[in-house]
Amino acid sequence: MNKDLNKMTNFRWVICAMLFLATTVNYLDRQVLSLTWKDFIALDFHWSDNDYGNITATFSIFYAFISLFAGKFIDWMGTKKGYTWAIIIWSLGACLHAACGWATMRLTGIADVEALRAVTQGSEMALMISTISVWLFLACRIILATGEAGNFPAAIKTTAEYFPKKDRAYATSIFNAGASVGALVAPLTIPLLAKHMGWEMAFIIIGAIGFVWAGAWLLLYSHPTQSRFVNKAELAYIESDKAELDNKATEETPASEGPKFSIADCFKYRQTWAFIVGKFLTDGVWWFLLFWAPAYFSELGYPSSSGMGQALIFVLYLIVTVVSIIGGYLPKFFVEKKGMHPYSGRMRAMLIFAFLPIFAMFAQPLANTSVWLPCIIIGLAAAGHQAWSANLYSTIGDMFPKSAIATITGIGTMFGGLCSFAINKCSGMLFDYAGAQGDAFTFFGATGKPAGYMIVFCYCAVAYLAAWCIMKVLVPKYKRIDN
Repeated sequence: MNKDLNKMTNFRWVICAMLFLATTVNYLDRQVLSLTWKDFIALDFHWSDNDYGNITATFSIFYAFISLFAGKFIDWMGTKKGYTWAIIIWSLGACLHAACGWATMRLTGIADVEALRAVTQGSEMALMISTISVWLFLACRIILATGEAGNFPAAIKTTAEYFPKKDRAYATSIFNAGASVGALVAPLTIPLLAKHMGWEMAFIIIGAIGFVWAGAWLLLYSHPTQSRFVNKAELAYIESDKAELDNKATEETPASEGPKFSIADCFKYRQTWAFIVGKFLTDGVWWFLLFWAPAYFSELGYPSSSGMGQALIFVLYLIVTVVSIIGGYLPKFFVEKKGMHPYSGRMRAMLIFAFLPIFAMFAQPLANTSVWLPCIIIGLAAAGHQAWSANLYSTIGDMFPKSAIATITGIGTMFGGLCSFAINKCSGMLFDYAGAQGDAFTFFGATGKPAGYMIVFCYCAVAYLAAWCIMKVLVPKYKRIDN
């Protein structure tokens, strides 16, 4: 491609599409377990809600720990190499889940799956099977978390490289919609794969997609100043609000993209803490909805293996996908049509989307009227999160130089993972306890396990407004950090 053409190229949107695909694969790999454990895996290994809660919670806490260093790794390694390593590692971890059944049988001396399922529930052998299998799945989830922790730091850094500020929230909302699309595609594919080919093949087939993406990324990606697909006109647009960018920068010389920040340095700034609060109070909501929605609909009588169960999950994430992309466009509208500063436009958009999750508190009470009502309500709450998240990520590029973007993203993601750990661990324990107590456990008119779901939905409802208010106190107006 001739880089001297007068007509502006649009390769930045090809890169955005690659980020979208990577995020889609990222969430597909996460969803395989949530869509197979209740109706397939738990039958083999005699899992309880608490067992599943322990697995998802451990994934979250390890994801949080690795995220602290993943951003720094991406800043150090460079976008191209760092992203490639991240997706190869998580794809390997995804595929390894398929070996857990074989390993469990070898370690317990049980000959086949039928014999696994025939073990009496509650017996010592059933406890041994569940314990061993949980530990094996935990090992695979840790590998998955190690790679997946690099996705968002790398994607946010790439967005800052290829898009000016006014377009970043929109570009981020597009690639971030990959999370919704992954969750949208998952119920249409994963239960069918598990039903007809076995849950093991679901992990292998979905996990292998990441290796294909890595090959395409190595062929296509270069820093925009070095890319043969970006001409002078597009490069000028990319750098339109980045006069400080050194045009000689490459991914191997990140120091030219601004001053270096150590992890400890980042904690000195209110801007960092504002991002941390935004992630810590809200990320767990998304993880809860992602990990537990299939089980929730299964509790209502619509397992993910049924057509109705798949339709509910599909509609839920269709709502998320459409609304979240619109959410990324909203600050662009405020900037271009209303003349607002990008940061101010982002904060206003985040306030608007902080109100959507409030409806989550009505999901459980309305479930008795129609299962489609909680489906729509949870979809709107999850859409509010994705729109919020796209704008929250973009505030990093507003306030920090490129050299620190992946590091700050990693720090915030770590705290978001801590929230996810707490919600998933507590949810598993709460649902088992509430189910065992039955009518003796009540909350806002609900009893038993539905009362447990009601408690978590109420947290989901208020988390975003609380986060926005604290962020506004920490950073009342735009202030960029340059050193």
